[in-house]
Amino acid sequence: MSRLSIPAVADAPAASQPLLAAVHKKLGVVPNLMKLLAQSPAALEGYLSLSGALDKGALNAKLRESLALAVAEFNGCDYCLAAHSYIGKNLVKLSDDEIAQARDGRATDARNDAALRFAQRVAGERGRVQDADIAALRAAGFSDAETVEIVLHVALNVLTNYVNNVAHTDVDFPRVSSHTHA
Repeated sequence: MSRLSIPAVADAPAASQPLLAAVHKKLGVVPNLMKLLAQSPAALEGYLSLSGALDKGALNAKLRESLALAVAEFNGCDYCLAAHSYIGKNLVKLSDDEIAQARDGRATDARNDAALRFAQRVAGERGRVQDADIAALRAAGFSDAETVEIVLHVALNVLTNYVNNVAHTDVDFPRVSSHTHA
């Protein structure tokens, strides 16, 4: 059970209502994380703004979902693992094997593998990566702009992982447990 309240959409503050309507239009549902964030219109707007901006970036949807899975596994966030496993499989069309690999910070594709390894280093070292980590990413073909986007995807996912880990957000996707909680 969630430690922080998850209001019904109708009970969210007025300033959150148009944002929740946009989430519903995009996804067909309003996930519990969005309802939780909606208690603070500023928090919901901040999350949706950064997420929306990054969706327009250079990284493709499969890599973005893979990054979300790698970071969620790293942070032991069962809510985000469930959400991104579902989104990855059903919307982005990641295979079960690609989802499992992403959770381990790996990919069969060398370029995506480099990105996931880098993301794990960013998360694990709190951004204090080594020159060799950046060199490996560049060797895989990532530009500095794409490197910045990877870092921002790590940060965005850490944000949701931490909110969910603090709140124990009720999982409203098919359940997936982190390896650390298995």
